[in-house]
Amino acid sequence: MAKPIKTIIKLQIPAGQANPAPPIGSSLGQHGANIQQFCQQFNEATKNMAGDIIPAEITIYEDRSFSFKLKTPPASALLKKAAGLEKGSGLPHKNKVGKITKQDLRKIAERKLPDLNTDDLEKAEKIIAGTAKNMGIEIEEK
Repeated sequence: MAKPIKTIIKLQIPAGQANPAPPIGSSLGQHGANIQQFCQQFNEATKNMAGDIIPAEITIYEDRSFSFKLKTPPASALLKKAAGLEKGSGLPHKNKVGKITKQDLRKIAERKLPDLNTDDLEKAEKIIAGTAKNMGIEIEEK
C-alpha cells in the first residue's frame, strides 16, 4: 500500500544549488520534511546540469518522508540560454530581442519532449516556437 501523501510542492531550483534558505526551506519546513536531506539529494541528482533551472515536484508524505521527480528546464530558460539572453522581450510582437537556429529549436524540443503533451517532435517544435515568439525570439529560416 502506498504511503498517505500530505502535500505536493513544485519548485524551480538552479541545478546543484539547492540550499535550506527560502523558498526551499520554508516550503519543506512547514510540512516537516528533512530540508538538508532534500538539498543533498537534489544537488547530487542535478550536479551535471549546471546553469539550468530544474523544476522539481516534491511529494511529502504523512510520515514526513519525501520523494521528488525532476522535470526538464522550462522552455523559456532553454530558449534564453540558446539565444544568449538575460530575459525575453517586454513587447515580443514589436521588439525582437534574439534569434535561434532551427537546430537550436530542434534540440530544445527534443529535450522538452518528455514533459510536453505530445510524442511528435514536429509538434513539440511548434510548441517551443510559440514560446519563442511570445518571448520576442526569432527562429532563423535557413
